[in-house]
Amino acid sequence: MSSRPAVTSARTVEEHRERVERLLRPLAVRDIEKVETPESLGRRLAEDVRAPVDLPVFRNSGMDGYAVRADSVAVTPVTLPLAGVVAAGQPGQTPLPPGAAMKVMTGAPVPPGADCVVPVEDTRAGDGSVTIERGRTAGDFVREPGTDVRTGELLVRAGTQVAPRHIAALAAVGLATLPVFRRVHAAVLTTGDELMPAGVALRPGQIYNSNGIALAAALTANGVEVVSVEHSTDDPAQFRERLTAATGSADVVFTSGGVSKGDFEVVKDVLAGLGGEFGSVAVQPGGPQGLSVADGVPILSFPGNPVSTMVSFEIFARPILRALAGLPPVPDDDVPLLDPVRSPSGRRQFLRGRREAEGVALASGPGSHLIAAMAQADVLIDIPAEITELAAGSIVKVWEL
Repeated sequence: MSSRPAVTSARTVEEHRERVERLLRPLAVRDIEKVETPESLGRRLAEDVRAPVDLPVFRNSGMDGYAVRADSVAVTPVTLPLAGVVAAGQPGQTPLPPGAAMKVMTGAPVPPGADCVVPVEDTRAGDGSVTIERGRTAGDFVREPGTDVRTGELLVRAGTQVAPRHIAALAAVGLATLPVFRRVHAAVLTTGDELMPAGVALRPGQIYNSNGIALAAALTANGVEVVSVEHSTDDPAQFRERLTAATGSADVVFTSGGVSKGDFEVVKDVLAGLGGEFGSVAVQPGGPQGLSVADGVPILSFPGNPVSTMVSFEIFARPILRALAGLPPVPDDDVPLLDPVRSPSGRRQFLRGRREAEGVALASGPGSHLIAAMAQADVLIDIPAEITELAAGSIVKVWEL
């Protein structure tokens, strides 16, 4: 005998978002782990990183050219004997004889005794000699050790979200691993007898499961590590089994489907018996919502219509997940509406919109099944609950997708 689900009156979007944040905020206390430097992209550094070596590591040439003493090319043109060639990767320890030149490549060591490099464009090569046509002063095109960063200096500050430019610097000083904050680990569990994986032939009454893939992509894009994506039929025993596996590997579980008022609402039926709370939010799409804890793991339950699932993630989960990952908040903007809209009284509506030069246009109707049309959108248009009609030209708030 199943327990009667706990049902509440409709909350506002702000009230439900606050409950989601309270449920997930404890996930901010996370461990530190070391990852290989290429794998640190998008991760948050847990500690200050200091340079273990000087950059440049050694005195090297900034140009392809000829290493000389500046006083030997003070008067030009002048022809100097060629004392050798130093390529990048060679030790370059042979001293430069007085009154001579040594050919060097970009990045090659500048030989001892040389104090500048004359670019090859300012020279004419001869047989065993080189003619310098333009003189240089001491230091020209010579990269001295530590002029970029010195050993022990701060390279990247703790809390920084690692970007490609950081990886370039971290790799340049030879760091193979980096200390980063462990990401939130999430499991995705979709439900519904009608859902089939991509690649199989559909029978009557069946549709492809887009929610699992879409939720996993949304989580990954917002700094979360997805540890599993599974599906359950509407059988309670199978759902319990898959849920136990999900809570055993994740910090938070996201479910889709089975939370409304139909006869086969497996998520609500099972989780309500564990103390889960299910009810309505005054929003369209995404009205039915659930919040639960199972095995000590928070569970966010979204409705199963594809647009409802994605909009629920955007407005309820994405803000706190980005904060936990150290990512900047979701950008919003006030722009003119290019199309007239109608909205149901008492429900905050999030329409799918497309930015254009003059403002924002509707990308689709309000239907929660119009997932292909949502692909044409790049913003959500936020229509307040008290608004039932807006004319073209009205200023509306939009949220970046």
